[in-house]
Amino acid sequence: MDRNQSHRQVATMKQSLFDQGYLDHEQFNQLEELQDDANPNFVEEVVTLYYRDSARLVHSIEQALEKSPIDFNKLDSYMHQFRGSSSSIGAKKVKAECSLFREYCRAGNGEGR
Repeated sequence: MDRNQSHRQVATMKQSLFDQGYLDHEQFNQLEELQDDANPNFVEEVVTLYYRDSARLVHSIEQALEKSPIDFNKLDSYMHQFRGSSSSIGAKKVKAECSLFREYCRAGNGEGR
């Protein structure tokens, strides 16, 4: 696959994420503006770190949910981290779901009652 074809595929995928509401267009564009000649792979590195951290956090969340009793404070902390990293790349649907789950955790911990 040549470089131009690769760029087109990335652009198409990115546009699809914008269209579906997974990425916030303005916020992701701000991230792209931080990329320059000195750091030409900045966005790729940030997104790669996001996916790596997200996988780790999802695994931690799954493990916390398997324990009894559930430590809602720990779950809240994981969701706070996940929401923050999602916010940093403009992953607005993930951010919204994290907020809902954090509210659920707070309610389960007696804070929302």
